[in-house]
Amino acid sequence: MLNAIWLVLVVGALLVAALSGEAEISAVVDAIFESARSAVQLVIGLVGVMVFFLGLMRIAFDAGFRDVIARWLTPLTRRLFPGIPSDHPAMGAIVMNMASNVLGMGNAATPFGLKAMSELARLNHYSGSASNAMVLFLAINSSAITLLPPIGTIGVRAAAGSSDPWAIWMPTLFATTCSTTAAVLAYFLLGRLPFFAHRPGMPGAAVAATDWEIDETDAGDADKGSLPPETPSRRLLRRGVMLATLALFVWGIGLSFGSDLDEKGMIGAIRALLQHWTLPALLVAVLLYGFAMRVRIYDSMVTGGREGLAVAVKIVPYLVVILVAVAMFRASGALGFLIDLIDPWTSRIGVPAEVLPMAFIRPLSGSGALGVMSEILTVHGPDSFIGLLASTLMGSTETTFYVLAIYFGAAGVVDGRHALLACLAGDLAGFFGAVAGCHFFFG
Repeated sequence: MLNAIWLVLVVGALLVAALSGEAEISAVVDAIFESARSAVQLVIGLVGVMVFFLGLMRIAFDAGFRDVIARWLTPLTRRLFPGIPSDHPAMGAIVMNMASNVLGMGNAATPFGLKAMSELARLNHYSGSASNAMVLFLAINSSAITLLPPIGTIGVRAAAGSSDPWAIWMPTLFATTCSTTAAVLAYFLLGRLPFFAHRPGMPGAAVAATDWEIDETDAGDADKGSLPPETPSRRLLRRGVMLATLALFVWGIGLSFGSDLDEKGMIGAIRALLQHWTLPALLVAVLLYGFAMRVRIYDSMVTGGREGLAVAVKIVPYLVVILVAVAMFRASGALGFLIDLIDPWTSRIGVPAEVLPMAFIRPLSGSGALGVMSEILTVHGPDSFIGLLASTLMGSTETTFYVLAIYFGAAGVVDGRHALLACLAGDLAGFFGAVAGCHFFFG
């Protein structure tokens, strides 16, 4: 399916540009080089994030936090992913990816998701064909319910002069709930069709286990096991350092919350608390937990970071290919033609034509959708219904094709089975959920 869509994007862009004239052909050619350069720059920017957060996850794993999470979520994860052992690294990465998405920390979620896919590839018995666990994980990942406000979108709204940048929080929560529900249901329904059965032996897709094998002799577990027994005095010192650090951190949070409470009121203080302290709290929790379990934190960070470099190199061709196709399709004018074609139908359900570019671009390109949203807010105003709906659409789903490209690339998957359709079902439900939510909250 992804092969067919990619071919339609590229061939459609070239045909439309050829029929439109030399100017459009030149625009398509320019888009090829510019988007290819942007894709590589995007990967370079992603490397640092991946190295840091995979290192952080390695600390949690070396400290045994993976087992703790697995025990907490065993009833749910066993039902959703019955084929994954509860103590397998894939389960821990899946849980941390889901938690990051739910908390709105998309940058932190991506490295965990890539790690999850690489570990799922080691459990996959069908070379090059996505396993059921991979398909379900991607369906959930590309449509994750976001409990916290979409901070990035809210920041753009605030910069555009909105009187209430946070107004889209509840519509976005409703839209992401619809999106996730639809994606999971589509996974189960489509998985019953014979057309989406496994096709083993896809050429050129196998990922050797050693490509993703964590060297257990590195840092982490091995170093921890070689440590001498801790004396009572050192144990007391360790606990004292932990308690002092935790007390100072909590004190800092309290001071910040108190200051915001006086200036912004209770709701504003809670919003600021969630916005500014969620990620630091995660970092402190993981580092203190690793310290408590006597993990060599620096060595574990380096060991986990090495995996980030390997994954980044692997996803470059997948990302370049999909982003170039999207840029060509937009530059040729084909996207505008589709919007004009669909507008008479969507206007009947209360969807202004001005936001249709968001609906098309959002599953294809996050940066492109952000640019479209910014343009809409500038032209129509951030507090207009069009501006509110565009902002809600921005946070209603993920960049589906980007997610599929890099995650399947990390796992060496050629046949995604029904993953794309399940994710697109989530995108469609998120779109209608955003429209319904905005009409309910904003009239």
